Amino acid sequence: MVITVSLVVLFGLALFFLLRFKQVSPGSAFTAVMFGFFLASTGAAEPINRVAESLIQAATNL
Repeated sequence: MVITVSLVVLFGLALFFLLRFKQVSPGSAFTAVMFGFFLASTGAAEPINRVAESLIQAATNL
């Protein structure tokens, strides 16, 4: 749970700065957020979470 919240904050900050520096339009940002929201409710959410946890675990062991 802590990892998920941290990743949400990280990606939220990245999206905020992309919008701030006009690298992404508001419409593109909305599309990205909605894609993530709907992807989280599919069967792909669990494998994506496992991959993210594995990558974080590998990074901490470096």
